[in-house]
Amino acid sequence: MVPRLLCSLVVSAAACGDEPPPTCTTVELACAPLYPPTFSNVYATTLAGKCGGDRVACHSDRGRAGGMSFGTEALAHAELLAPGLGRVVPGDAACSEMIVRTQGVGADYQMPPGEALTAEERCALVQWVAAGAPGPVVTTRPGGAP
Repeated sequence: MVPRLLCSLVVSAAACGDEPPPTCTTVELACAPLYPPTFSNVYATTLAGKCGGDRVACHSDRGRAGGMSFGTEALAHAELLAPGLGRVVPGDAACSEMIVRTQGVGADYQMPPGEALTAEERCALVQWVAAGAPGPVVTTRPGGAP
């Protein structure tokens, strides 16, 4: 049996009868990612082009949907892991808002809006978060300069 990371969905009816978006989802850790799940790959292959690059207004420097800009790799990582917001919970892919929203839980809540990420892209995001959501690797030149 394929191991699964499960987190119960929190579902309660609002006064108007609509259900709030889930706070957790079921994720598959034994999936096949589109690319090795490092943040540099997540940013370059998925976030910059589909969520906040020049072509996509949502999380661009101008759009800042949800108060986030993915203008640079370092900024995107900092915005996603901002303390206390639950956007990305390192080690807990099932209850990270980014994962819940990219899993396609409804047109009003799904990210990105319109065309969903492929299963392989979602897998890379899940595996990156499950691995603790490590940041971009910064290499230094001799003498300590980045």
